[in-house]
Amino acid sequence: MRKTQSPPIVQAQALWKRFGPLAVLKGVDLNVAERELVFIIGPSGSGKSTLLRCLNRLETPDEGIITVDGIDLLSPKTDINKARQRIGMVFQSFNLYPHMTARQNVMLALRKVQGRGRDEAAEMARAALERVGLGERVDHYPAQLSGGQQQRVAIARAIALAPRVMLFDEPTSALDPELVGGVLSVMRELRESGMTMVVVSHEMAFARAAADTVVFMADGEKLEEGPPDQIFGAPRHERTRAFIRQIDRH
Repeated sequence: MRKTQSPPIVQAQALWKRFGPLAVLKGVDLNVAERELVFIIGPSGSGKSTLLRCLNRLETPDEGIITVDGIDLLSPKTDINKARQRIGMVFQSFNLYPHMTARQNVMLALRKVQGRGRDEAAEMARAALERVGLGERVDHYPAQLSGGQQQRVAIARAIALAPRVMLFDEPTSALDPELVGGVLSVMRELRESGMTMVVVSHEMAFARAAADTVVFMADGEKLEEGPPDQIFGAPRHERTRAFIRQIDRH
């Protein structure tokens, strides 16, 4: 599925990020082709989430270059709020407004960010919620939804803006195990529809089955990347091998 002839839709080069004396990213490169699913794995504290947050400027790297859909995200001339409309992001926590229904939560960004009229935003929100399997729950409040359903509302909120790229930061780690499957099935549908996705997650079975490219990080560095068969079946770096051995035991 990788399209090597066209320039990457996401391009990060030589990213460094420090928090005080601690370097959490050490010269990391990442290229993501259009319609590709890139899975980032590695031990806790390896810099995975920081890398993801740099890709939409929730964190600003100290050094490096980030281009998304042709936009230089680090240029002072870039309207970052406008650029972020092209980059959907789903977090571990759902960040829904409890006093708003599922539809109102999805409508909010359409109204505030894109300036859509109320009726148009309501219809777009319904379509996005139907896409994630919540067509019957549009008027439910977050407290009336399971954690998995709340996460699917968060995904609907992101895809309603028609982003070019979706970033997922541990989207299932706050969920009870029986609720994980519903969220992964939505991600699988997005992937099959051609959405470009960068995913940080511990869902290794999903990575093996769905990813085009798997990136292994440790101690702020990208140590290895390749197709799932290579990373999980014949990793080249000793740190990768040790990590795979550890997860295979669980």
